[in-house]
Amino acid sequence: MEQEAVKQYFSTELLSWYRLIKRDLPWRINRDPYRVWVSEIMLQQTRVDTVIPFYNNFMNKFPTVTALAEAPETEVLKAWEGLGYYSRARNLQAGAKEVVSRYGGIVPDDKTSVAGLKGVGPYTSGAIMSIAFNRPEPAVDGNVMRVLSRYFCLEDDIAKQSTRVNIEKLAASLIPEGAAGDFNQALMELGALVCTPKTPGCLPCPVMEHCEARLEGREMELPIKTKAKPPRAEFRAAAIVLGSGENKGKVLVRQRPATGLLAQMWELPHLLLSAEQAAWLGESEPKEQGELAEMISRMLEEDTGLLIRPRSWFTDADHIFSHIHWKMRFYLADLGEDPRVLTETAAASVVASSAVAAEAGTPYAIAEVDNKVLRGSGTGGMGLPSGTYRWIGKEDMDELPFPNLFLRILKQFWE
Repeated sequence: MEQEAVKQYFSTELLSWYRLIKRDLPWRINRDPYRVWVSEIMLQQTRVDTVIPFYNNFMNKFPTVTALAEAPETEVLKAWEGLGYYSRARNLQAGAKEVVSRYGGIVPDDKTSVAGLKGVGPYTSGAIMSIAFNRPEPAVDGNVMRVLSRYFCLEDDIAKQSTRVNIEKLAASLIPEGAAGDFNQALMELGALVCTPKTPGCLPCPVMEHCEARLEGREMELPIKTKAKPPRAEFRAAAIVLGSGENKGKVLVRQRPATGLLAQMWELPHLLLSAEQAAWLGESEPKEQGELAEMISRMLEEDTGLLIRPRSWFTDADHIFSHIHWKMRFYLADLGEDPRVLTETAAASVVASSAVAAEAGTPYAIAEVDNKVLRGSGTGGMGLPSGTYRWIGKEDMDELPFPNLFLRILKQFWE
């Protein structure tokens, strides 16, 4: 069969299959570009089944572009909590603000304008333009590259930008007239349900008859993709500090800086270990290390003025970001029988010195101790910038956004 006939077969059969079996998903109830936009951002690197409850909750909280643009960032991050890759949420809100300020709160029916929004790359702009506005724009993600690499037996490395560009051109040539939205979703659906990465289901595939990879017995080899470098390991030690007095039953947390990884999210106080110190977290080493406990105590004393006392090992846990693998040890700690709490006089002194430090550009931390907001100079320990400290109870978890790792540990602690 000639190439053009193979393309025509692929487009016709795939579109018919999709319209027959397409899943009933919440972002498909209409073609509202805002709903499409939110869904496509959430679906990046996240499974459909995982996204559905988050999507429904997010749309209930922020039903319009304007609602999202005007919401406090902490509320947006809280609604995103558990999905990970939090820069997606920040970029989505930044893009919503651009739509409100530039386009009156209406997502523009213009590829250049949509592609210019914060966090909207070629795939997302293609998805919005095709699904919401039925424009013949390709939307090429990993699923699509896998499907087309197999069907046309393409041997180019899909990790390369040049390959993506070529596949985008190919995908654009396959779009049936007047059916861009359904066709692009059909490609995504085929990759998600049938032409999966490790176990492609060739028998139920609607286009198996002319799939070149299947005909050559190479469906398991394709697509070709060079492996990315593994994330670098970072070893960290954290404290779950139990409060006393008015803060009895609460734990100490801090807010991360306004920029960088996990910006403005809340976490348990922790420090980054050097390569030599990381050996303390080895499997054959004891869980409780005196030197490590002293380092944690010193960090918190510098940041907050509190003298804490690590009591016992709580758990080990890890979390993998796209480029970093955090390996962490968590200790239970408290303020001791006679905790040192800054007096009002000392507090005033620290606040005054902090003002001087702020003018000089020196970072400072904030601690809320017995309902007083206190500032203390410090770097947060071992290269982590200072943040805002406060005591929280279990009920505060409903409002403050936490990264997945700390969310998991705190839930384990409260339980």
